[in-house]
Amino acid sequence: LSFFFFFKFRTMGNSTHLTHFILSAYFDTGHLKYLYFVIVLLLYVLMLVSNVLLIVVICVNRSLHEPMYLFLCSLFVNELFGSTGIFPSLLIHILTDIHTVSASLCFLQIDCIYSYVIVEYLTLAVMSYDRYFAICHPLQYNTHMTRNRIFMIVIVPWFYGFLVCTVMISVTSSLHLCGRIINRVYCVHYSVVKLACSDTTAVNIYLLSFGFIIVSAPSFLILYLYMRILKVCFSGSKQTRHKAVSTCTPHLASLINFIFGCCFEIITSRFNMNHVPNILRIFLSLYFLIIQPLFNPLMYGLNISNIRICCRKLLFNRIKQNRTGYNVITQVVQ
Repeated sequence: LSFFFFFKFRTMGNSTHLTHFILSAYFDTGHLKYLYFVIVLLLYVLMLVSNVLLIVVICVNRSLHEPMYLFLCSLFVNELFGSTGIFPSLLIHILTDIHTVSASLCFLQIDCIYSYVIVEYLTLAVMSYDRYFAICHPLQYNTHMTRNRIFMIVIVPWFYGFLVCTVMISVTSSLHLCGRIINRVYCVHYSVVKLACSDTTAVNIYLLSFGFIIVSAPSFLILYLYMRILKVCFSGSKQTRHKAVSTCTPHLASLINFIFGCCFEIITSRFNMNHVPNILRIFLSLYFLIIQPLFNPLMYGLNISNIRICCRKLLFNRIKQNRTGYNVITQVVQ
């Protein structure tokens, strides 16, 4: 599937009559580039370890095979997908002096990042729906959230995200581009469209229409569901309020953090930010790709007791087995 998409985007890149783009936001840091490389590498490794750990914990423990944890697993997989779309190329460009990217890989990166954004937001909206039923209709929760329904709810954000981005890239690839300089550290769709010297009306209409649907529909759903949750909390018992706070706090924190990250990206790409220091401007544009994949495992891992307990058991059992094996080998040698 990866080779298919690479070949597809390579064909699209050739249709723009450009073989590569120049990422001009990188600046000369001298020997500090090695420090930046180490920092970014550590962040990437931390993202991989934390998200993979929670995915393994959810998959291995049957007690966590419930709708909420399956949605979290989908969220963690998406974090890995989004961070992998930017960090390998970011690490390469930090060490190299020539900051170019082929047209095919540029379009592939755009598809990866925008798919990540759509899947992330839709998954967070789906999780609010799950929390609504768990708090407001606890008796009907198990009968309503069947296995087939959970499977569909998990798959739809992924399918919709890839579909929207594939159509977006297909429309963009038909444009005739007259420039190759992108003033970012990674490929952004809006920056590529600005390079077009042909009519961009179709692309703009597509972006506005689908952007409005992707943002407005989940936003209205989240607001409506949380209004219902608040209504039940105010009229319910103390136990109901405690359950709502403990289960909704990580979700709301993740949602607010992601929205702030997307707002930072929009501000840095649409407005003149020359008065802002380069390193801060780059960090703000990467906020939703750096902080969100680190924030979610930390927030859910620390606040949800079942995940925290299962993580502790998995890690300590592994350490205990290693110590036991070492002691046995030592006794045999003696």
